[in-house]
Amino acid sequence: MDKITEIINELEKNQNPKNLEGMQRYGIRFEDAYGVNIPILRNLAKKYRHDHELALMLWKTRIHEAMIMAFLIDDPAKVTKKQMQNWVKDFKSWDICDGCCSNLFDKTPWAYEYALKWTGNKSEFIKRAGFVMAAVLSVHDLKAEDDKFLRFLPIIERESTDERNFVKKAVNWALRQIGKRNTFLYKEAIKTAKRIKAIDSKSAKWIATDALREFETETTKKIVALREKRLKR
Repeated sequence: MDKITEIINELEKNQNPKNLEGMQRYGIRFEDAYGVNIPILRNLAKKYRHDHELALMLWKTRIHEAMIMAFLIDDPAKVTKKQMQNWVKDFKSWDICDGCCSNLFDKTPWAYEYALKWTGNKSEFIKRAGFVMAAVLSVHDLKAEDDKFLRFLPIIERESTDERNFVKKAVNWALRQIGKRNTFLYKEAIKTAKRIKAIDSKSAKWIATDALREFETETTKKIVALREKRLKR
């Protein structure tokens, strides 16, 4: 039995029609899906870890869970620019977008290049991908200099007027995560949020108000301090 058939059989065995209704309620879009729980997919993915060719084949099936398996098992060292350009065009749901960016794309050599590029794209989910990348890189990339994240702040300000739900939430996410990276970026993110709040836009005001509210909490201040210590190690 080939690997694709083996995986599809496992997905069919663990399918849950009730989950499909829940996925739709949470705004998860799909053409074909089995409703398999994420923990099951992660456990199944362990068997095929770093199988790049299998990941490419799984992605082509367009089955929702198979696409999730694809970014869970792929080898970041073998991901090409062409693959990233092709896959991002297939993002039609926030969970595929966020999962692929935070489990695979952020580990490639071109993560920052495409994060910056995608934030200016007109497509809702490609633009979201750019800001998701900015958010997860600020948490995952412990060696990056502050300048890499400072570059995103004027972009966040520029795109804060985009009223599309999946875009504005990602813009907000990027702003909050960059601000929680260290004390310097915390202060710069607050300055950015205050400028955004002054923009005559419902989306901008929501992004800024939500971010500023989080920045002011004691929990966030503790997170900033802890992350700063981790970055200095």
